Amino acid sequence: MIRTALFAAALALAACAPAQEAQNEEPTPVSNTAVPAPTPSDVTTHITAEQNGQVVRVAVNQRFAVELVGVPTAGYVWAPAQIPAFVTRAGEASGNTSQAQSQPGFTGGNHWEVTMFSATAAGTGDIVMEQRRPWEGAGEAPNATFRVTIVAE
Repeated sequence: MIRTALFAAALALAACAPAQEAQNEEPTPVSNTAVPAPTPSDVTTHITAEQNGQVVRVAVNQRFAVELVGVPTAGYVWAPAQIPAFVTRAGEASGNTSQAQSQPGFTGGNHWEVTMFSATAAGTGDIVMEQRRPWEGAGEAPNATFRVTIVAE
């Protein structure tokens, strides 16, 4: 009787297993290849995390972008905490950081967070981006900070 129950359980598990291809092919592995930031093509200057603390020159009336990787699935998002008076926000984009994130059932992970800006006049000033959970109080320290000095000419 126990043998019969074990045999029935083994058959039930085998029936639940995914079917093999007729040619006995291996399933295609999911690629974890990096995906570039989803920055629009009209952006002239791409500012990345590696430029934290640096000076970046931009042209007046041209869009430029700050491309940072965040964890919005955990609530942490990048947002400007300081923008010079001669700079305006000019859009946002977000997207996967790897091809694997496009697969069905994939959850969580890092994501690109791209904030576009435009310099409306010549000037020099800092853009400060903070990564934080928007619902937490202003008294909470940011999870991360990014600062770049913009020189618009």
